[in-house]
Amino acid sequence: MGKTSSRQLSRRKRVVRIRKKISGDGFRPRLRVFRSNVHFYAQIIDDQKGCTLLSGATSEKEFQSSDHETKAQSAKRLGLVIAQRAKDHGIEKVVFDRGGYLYHGRVQSFSEGAREGGLQF
Repeated sequence: MGKTSSRQLSRRKRVVRIRKKISGDGFRPRLRVFRSNVHFYAQIIDDQKGCTLLSGATSEKEFQSSDHETKAQSAKRLGLVIAQRAKDHGIEKVVFDRGGYLYHGRVQSFSEGAREGGLQF
């Protein structure tokens, strides 16, 4: 086993451990994040119905035009966009699922943007 597979296995264990405690429903759906090396993705999920209510990513067209923006700044802007989309769907409160990542860097920037946008978690 190489370093990469060991890291992926460790992260997967953290995800399973977190998901035992966190669940989204119709009143407070789950806000799930995923980060790749280049982009940042977010979904609002209703676990009772088993469906994604809305999603967003920094790979969308509206994020491509920004020049000289760091990945953390893009994640914060995505947090604002997700919060606005959630408000349009009537969602104000969510449960934050950091996806097994540490709460710093892009994950922290995203959550700060979502809170600034009006989501409560």
